[in-house]
Amino acid sequence: MTAVLLTGSGDAVASPEPQRTTSEFLATDGVTYTATNHLLPASKGRGREWMLTWAGSADPSKPDFLAVIDATRSSPTYGEVVNTVTLGPSLAHEAHHMQYVWHKGDRLYAGGLLMDTVFVFDTKALPALKLAGVNSSVDTPCGTAPDAFQVLRDGTAYASYLGGPDLPGPCTFTNGEVRLGNGAAGSPGEIVRLDKNGKTLAEIPAALAEGEDPEQCGNVPRIEKATCANPHGIMVSEERNIMVASDFVEARHFMSPTLPDQTNLARQTVRVWDITDRNDPELLSVSKMPDGPRAAQEKSAMWHESRVVMEPALPNKKSHKGAFASSMLGGAIFYAPDVTVPEPKWREVFDDTTAYRAAGADKDVTGGGDAGSWLMVSPDDRYLFHTVMGQSTAYGKPLDRTTGMVYVLDIRKLLAAGDDPKCKIDKLKEVYRGGAESDCPAVTSAMPIKDTTDGGPHWGAMDNFERTHDGTYRETKQIRRLATSNYFIAGSFSGDGNHEVCMYDLDRSGKLKQDTTFRDQGSGKPCVDFDRTSWPHGDTGPARPHGILFTVSDSVLK
Repeated sequence: MTAVLLTGSGDAVASPEPQRTTSEFLATDGVTYTATNHLLPASKGRGREWMLTWAGSADPSKPDFLAVIDATRSSPTYGEVVNTVTLGPSLAHEAHHMQYVWHKGDRLYAGGLLMDTVFVFDTKALPALKLAGVNSSVDTPCGTAPDAFQVLRDGTAYASYLGGPDLPGPCTFTNGEVRLGNGAAGSPGEIVRLDKNGKTLAEIPAALAEGEDPEQCGNVPRIEKATCANPHGIMVSEERNIMVASDFVEARHFMSPTLPDQTNLARQTVRVWDITDRNDPELLSVSKMPDGPRAAQEKSAMWHESRVVMEPALPNKKSHKGAFASSMLGGAIFYAPDVTVPEPKWREVFDDTTAYRAAGADKDVTGGGDAGSWLMVSPDDRYLFHTVMGQSTAYGKPLDRTTGMVYVLDIRKLLAAGDDPKCKIDKLKEVYRGGAESDCPAVTSAMPIKDTTDGGPHWGAMDNFERTHDGTYRETKQIRRLATSNYFIAGSFSGDGNHEVCMYDLDRSGKLKQDTTFRDQGSGKPCVDFDRTSWPHGDTGPARPHGILFTVSDSVLK
């Protein structure tokens, strides 16, 4: 028996009936959650490399799902969706992030931003997935809106929770400390440590006990002790016992038409913890990112370089003690050479405006309001990767001129400078040309990604695997492929996107080139299009891809 696959182009493609298997988990909220695989015959055969994509249905009455895409270059089904793992019974989770990198044996952590839920999957039988656990809203009373994840070597994970406690008022964390909050999707957020089955091991306060600058840290409603603690991105170095998280926005009211001045809801801070005690990290520092030379030219403080610090990134070598951070509305990248000290010395080291010049954008397109997103250091500490969605209609420029990009920076000289780097973007000409100092990051490639929706390439993933001569795989420190997904969050100031997942090759000199053989199985065009009618699980219509991750079948991964 066969079904008919209808793609976004309207083409009909014969699709065999999938093999269905269901796993379930009884969570502490009393709900039995399910995950159902819909494996097509194309998923069978010797183990391969897979692109996992966490996607929300555009129809809130239809299930969210994990799409398993064949990412094996030599495969005849390269780019095809060979399995969809649908979730039930809850709907409309706003599928958001998974962990940044997957390693052999890791569980998969996938967050539902709006439903305050984390799903944990066993990946040993890839391309099939098994539901191993669910962390629901009752498991994290001190935080809401799970965002990003970092998996530790013991299989546990840290998760950033962007929003405040379930209920307004005081909330007691695992270590006995108390913080006052203004409620769900408000402030302060928290860090949660999860076990392999999604059980909460610890709720960890992100806010300073004594409060923070009320002028800088707006809260609606006002909190007695103001806080900017709304952690979004999270990075961990177990070698250095360091965790870094960047503060995003107080999400509940951000860009609300009822609040005309939201400048102090746009966070400018980065937090660093000592995680020697994994369940009770010590908050070492809270640092405000500086504004740069472009701030004086911006029409609104919302576009100043320091605004909305979405993502941090950590080098991998133990000798490198610094950290990077990027601002979403500010369009800048910051660096501190040592984040283990009580007061890290952050400075701007790159403006997205320079990357726009390299990508061929018009000369008046700058980093202000450009929605910079995914930020990642390559495993060999050579490159820094960054996706930019593009200036939205909120900034006031036509979308066909300001669409997004993914770019690559060579950061070797900056890291080699150790505790005393000279790079600092403090002159307007450096905004457009790159830093004048010799150790400043250098653009090796800037790939424009045309998306004329009010969205663009928000998230990315590094392919940290290579195929050996005998057909097996192993991890590698030399990255040769990147992928991006074009969707942020529907209804936001900049976010819906064209719902494509695209692949890019990276050569040894750091140059990007789109992999045009990674094509949609229906339209035949480069990139996998999630705006389609049918999936292996049925005719549920378009979906919104957010988190993406490279994985490999356990049987062929060394």
